[in-house]
Amino acid sequence: MAKFRDRTEDFKDVVRHCAISLGYNESKLAAIMASFIIQKPRQRSPFIKAALKTLESIGALEEFMLKHQKDYVDMYRTTDQERDNIEHEVAAFIKACQEQLDILKNSINEDDAHSKGWLGPRTDDSNADTIAHKHGVVLILSEKLHSVTSQFDKLRAIRFQDIISKAVPRRKLNQVNKPRSANTPEYNNTELREPDNFEHQPVRAQQLLDDETRALQVELTSLLDAVQETETKMVEMSALNHLMSTHVLQQAQQIEHLYEQAVEATKNVELGNKELTQAIQRNSSSRTFLLLFLFVLTFSILFLDWYS
Repeated sequence: MAKFRDRTEDFKDVVRHCAISLGYNESKLAAIMASFIIQKPRQRSPFIKAALKTLESIGALEEFMLKHQKDYVDMYRTTDQERDNIEHEVAAFIKACQEQLDILKNSINEDDAHSKGWLGPRTDDSNADTIAHKHGVVLILSEKLHSVTSQFDKLRAIRFQDIISKAVPRRKLNQVNKPRSANTPEYNNTELREPDNFEHQPVRAQQLLDDETRALQVELTSLLDAVQETETKMVEMSALNHLMSTHVLQQAQQIEHLYEQAVEATKNVELGNKELTQAIQRNSSSRTFLLLFLFVLTFSILFLDWYS
């Protein structure tokens, strides 16, 4: 048997001499020689790069929420316009992260479609494991985004609750002032009897002004009721949104579980096909052996009959 010799050191010497002959300096020569020892890091796949970018976006969203949490909740620190701007920026962040997650899901679906041939799924365990790993990455990112959005939903519910609690005492104050304003006509009527004829016109103007004030007060009260009802509906919508996101997360977990079961079922079907193939082969071999045995037995009987 021939013996093999390790020529790695000879190869390194040849590379060193070639580098020196080409005029490489010591730093380049050291880098070349170090490349034999230190392996270059593996290039990350586009999916991993996109997933890391999505994770950074979710982290930036969480930092932004923590930074502006007090400004958004406290009504005396910022104005309504500034709080609306914060909410708009958070919504834009969430939309961008969701779009990135959709891109990742579409890439997984494309990889899954390419891994299937016209005869069905290919028997490649590494590809199936890679797709399952990608589904797990997307699920983790979805859970991370859901936790951040649930925190923002809680902050938004606190804001709307503060607005409602601030509007309710104002409504009660308007209801208390309404009976007082209802007694003004009697007071005006008594005043109309006392002054002279020259004072009828100013008193009538004052009465018209009071009537307009009461009408405006009633209109503002109805408008306040409508605003309060709208705010209540917004709080309910926020709660429903949080509940819906929770159900979506549960569905994502169920889909992941179903996918794992589908992968396991595919493996079981492949094993079953192999067992069926082996059983068919054993059946055909046993049938051939039986036919051969019957042929030999028949030939032996005929030979014995002829010999006797």
